[in-house]
Amino acid sequence: MSERLLLVESELDTLFLVSQLLNSTHDMHSKLGGILEILHKRNGLHFGMITLRDVDDDSMGICEVYGENIDKSVRYQPGEGLVGAILDEGSTIVVDRIADEPRFLSRLGVYNPNLPFIGSPLAVQQGEVVGILAAQPENARFLGEKARFLEMVANLIAQSVNMLRALERKQNELTNERDYLKQTLVRNYRFENIIGHSEPMLKVFDIIRQVAKWNTTVLIRGESGTGKEVVANSIHFNSACANGPFLKLNCAALPDTLLESELFGHEKGSFSGAIGLRKGRFELADNGTLFLDEIGEISASFQAKLLRVLQEGEFERVGGVKTLKVHVRVIAATNRNLEEEVAEGRFREDLYYRLNVMPLYMPPLRERIEDIPELAEFLLNRISSQQGGRRLEIKESALRILMKHYWPGNVRELENRLERAAIMSSDGIIDRDVIASTGLESEIGMTMNTYPIKPVDLDDDNLDERERVIAALEQTGWVQAKAARLLEMTPRQIAYRIQTLKIHVKQI
Repeated sequence: MSERLLLVESELDTLFLVSQLLNSTHDMHSKLGGILEILHKRNGLHFGMITLRDVDDDSMGICEVYGENIDKSVRYQPGEGLVGAILDEGSTIVVDRIADEPRFLSRLGVYNPNLPFIGSPLAVQQGEVVGILAAQPENARFLGEKARFLEMVANLIAQSVNMLRALERKQNELTNERDYLKQTLVRNYRFENIIGHSEPMLKVFDIIRQVAKWNTTVLIRGESGTGKEVVANSIHFNSACANGPFLKLNCAALPDTLLESELFGHEKGSFSGAIGLRKGRFELADNGTLFLDEIGEISASFQAKLLRVLQEGEFERVGGVKTLKVHVRVIAATNRNLEEEVAEGRFREDLYYRLNVMPLYMPPLRERIEDIPELAEFLLNRISSQQGGRRLEIKESALRILMKHYWPGNVRELENRLERAAIMSSDGIIDRDVIASTGLESEIGMTMNTYPIKPVDLDDDNLDERERVIAALEQTGWVQAKAARLLEMTPRQIAYRIQTLKIHVKQI
């Protein structure tokens, strides 16, 4: 068999080995080092070197080089020496004898000056060069064939390096996005971002600051719509486990069988439809926080299973036999009277005490009416963002109406009313009439005597004429003659004002 044919067969075998190595699970440095070793031992291409281009300054650093005691800190600038020329030209350079090549700098100090040298670019899309593959043949025979062979190896390496770099960029983007979202969550759930300066809310803030320092179980009590989930978020993101996961589950949304699978996970084939192993919320929340909303809705049979994991931090997946141990901070919430549930036997007493280590009561909105103006501004900003940055403004006359309502739906109802008002307002200004158009004013008559309303100062310079007339009418039970006396007007004058200012007269 001719020497040329043997060379071709050897190169084909090497290409197969190189492709296998590049498709392996080894890290990139191990792959590239293995390729240089193959070229050295099977193809007589010595002191193989792979450089990779720095995306920031276009210089090249040595990624891998075959040989002992070789300085890998050497860097090549574009146009510098023979390696820099290959980077600039983007094509293979073959030197018959190194000693005759003035561009060769011998920065590594390992190449034989009397032997050839081959360098091929690692080129990807549109001819972009991401690095260089270079080696020194042991003799000058078949240099053209060896150069083409090295180009093929360089092409295989280039595609692999390109895919790796694309993956690294994607991972970096995902990492940056994750960090940004985490920072945003931390900013959104700082203590000062919970709206309210009323006395009941100041007590809530004090408790949150205390419980955030420790990993103790917290039970948040309060009516629906008072912001229990917001407080749970705030506790987690201001605690020592803020960098850990924060998972949520509404216990009332699932039957026992699905609830057990959601919280504890299941093994493959443990029940119909369990086509694979699935981790539960406790396992996924390890070293973090698990928020269990509506905890008072779970059945008596499931309460015992939950008690075990709260006490011991241990559980088994559905259909599994292996005991798993986790470290999870549990925050539970309920709008039920658990003491009454315990007394009537519907809720386990031992579970109640395990959950009620640190109770936190969220006051209903009617107990902190003075927070409504600040809450309204905050919620309108959020609604504005949802409506494409539309400018929204709420008037004092509208706030006074809001502050008379009983708010059975609490903050959630307030947001609903404001969103409806924003939709009903053509110019983005929410005044008394816009609030009335949401149906709220007609409901106030049923509850207006429930909460004492402070009289409005009619001499307040912040009130415009329309608001002053409405305030006087409200304070006099919408009796126009009495309102006229408050404003030092005649009944005819106030009737004219009501007509020209387009005030909707309330019938009481």
